[in-house]
Amino acid sequence: MDKYPDQKRAVQYLYPPVDPFDQRVVDMGDGHRIYVEQCGNPDGIAVVVLHGGPGGGCSPAMRRYFDPEVYRVILFDQRGCGRSRPTASVENNTTWHLVADIERLRKLFEIDDWIVFGGSWGATLALIYAQTHPDRVTRLVLRGVFLATQAELDWFYGGGAGKFWPEQWARFTSLLRDSELSDTIGAYNKRLFSGDRATEILYARAWSHWENALASIHTNGAVGESPGEYARTFARLENHYFINKAFLEYDGQILDRMDRIAHIPGHIVQGRYDMICPPQAAWSLAEKWPEAELKMVRQAGHALSEPGISAELVRIMDRTAQEMA
Repeated sequence: MDKYPDQKRAVQYLYPPVDPFDQRVVDMGDGHRIYVEQCGNPDGIAVVVLHGGPGGGCSPAMRRYFDPEVYRVILFDQRGCGRSRPTASVENNTTWHLVADIERLRKLFEIDDWIVFGGSWGATLALIYAQTHPDRVTRLVLRGVFLATQAELDWFYGGGAGKFWPEQWARFTSLLRDSELSDTIGAYNKRLFSGDRATEILYARAWSHWENALASIHTNGAVGESPGEYARTFARLENHYFINKAFLEYDGQILDRMDRIAHIPGHIVQGRYDMICPPQAAWSLAEKWPEAELKMVRQAGHALSEPGISAELVRIMDRTAQEMA
C-alpha cells in the first residue's frame, strides 16, 4: 500500500475510457470551425470541459473524470487548436470569441444551464464565461487557477519560476538577446509570428518545453520534444493571448468581478507546488468567493495528470452527482 494515496498513478482514479456518442464540427461563421464531442449520458447532468493552454486542445483522458452514467459531458477544442480549424490561427481568436463559442454550443445542444469544468487557462475562461453568463452556470469546478494578471505572467515569463529552475530558464532564454529578457513574451512573439516556418517551430518548441518541463511535481525537467506543428499551434495561441493580456479590459478584472458569481457554488483544486500557476491566485480567488471550496493538494504541481489532483477532481464530481441527483 502506498504511504500517500496520491502517489498512485492518476489513471487509477479515473473512470474507464469512454467513446463519444456525438462528434461534429461546428462552423462559427467567421472562418473558424470548432470540433465538439459529447460523451456519457445524453440525458444526464450537463458539464462543459474547458481545456488549458490556450491552445492545448482536449484529450480522451478528459472524458474520464465524470461518471458516464450520470453526466452528459461536452468537450471542444478551442479556436485554432486540436481538431478545430484553421490550425494556429489567431484571427478572430480572443477570449470573447471563446465565451461566445461556449454560449453558442450551449444553445446548440439545448442546454438550459451546466457545470463548467476547467483547468489552468480553462479555469480562466470558465470564470470569465460565468461572469458573463452567470444565469447559465450551476457550478464551477476549477483546477490550477490562472487569473490572467500581469503578476502571474511576470512570475512565469519574467524569471520568478526560473529561480527554481535555472537550467530550464537558461534554455528558454538562450534563444533571446540579453536586451530582450525584460519582455520574453514580446521577444518570442516576434519569432512565433515571423512568417518563417522553421523559425516559428524552433521558438515554439522552446516555449512549449519551458512549460512542459515545470508542469509536474515529479519532473526533473527532462521532457520529450513536442511535435513541431503541435508546438507551433500551442505556442502561437498561448503567446497571442498572453501578449494581449487575455483580452481583458484591465489587470485584475476577474477578481474584481467576483461579485457577479458569488452565489455560484465552486470547487478549486490547486497543487501546493504549482510552478506555472502558483497557489496565491487560487487563495485570492477563494477569499473573494464565499461559495467556493478550496482544496490544496499537498504533493502536486500543475498538471491535470497529477495523481492527487485527478483523485480530488473525481471525488468532487462524484459528490456533485449525489448532491444534484
